[in-house]
Amino acid sequence: MGDAREVMDRLTAAVMAKDAETLAGCYAEDAVVTAPGEDEITGRDAAVDFLLQMAQGFPDANFEYLDKHESGDVAIDEGYFTGTNTEPLPLPSGETVEPTGRSVRLRACDVARVEGGRVTSHHFYWDNMEFLGQLGLLPAPDPGAL
Repeated sequence: MGDAREVMDRLTAAVMAKDAETLAGCYAEDAVVTAPGEDEITGRDAAVDFLLQMAQGFPDANFEYLDKHESGDVAIDEGYFTGTNTEPLPLPSGETVEPTGRSVRLRACDVARVEGGRVTSHHFYWDNMEFLGQLGLLPAPDPGAL
């Protein structure tokens, strides 16, 4: 196992445990994070805040691995994010969504570049429409629209 894989495994465990100190230790000071529905997130503190806010909306958050990859300084995780939304969720606008009480099982992939033992670039991929649908946050379809 290389450096990238070790850092990615530690980072994912820290997110699920909501361990801010360990999570901060995984990111470079100038790390850049991208995620669906978000503007580019720049800096260690902003990355940690984003991930902890998302995880705190799902106190029972877990990541079910389908596969783990590593190539040089890049680690990739494929799997399912699972959890029950029992706490408020932040929106990119700064507003929050009240807990829905619904469980999600969302296919996800994330790609992290590690340099000097810290993540410098982290890209998250998931289907936001599926996420919002599982939470019951999408408007009901208009039967007359078809």
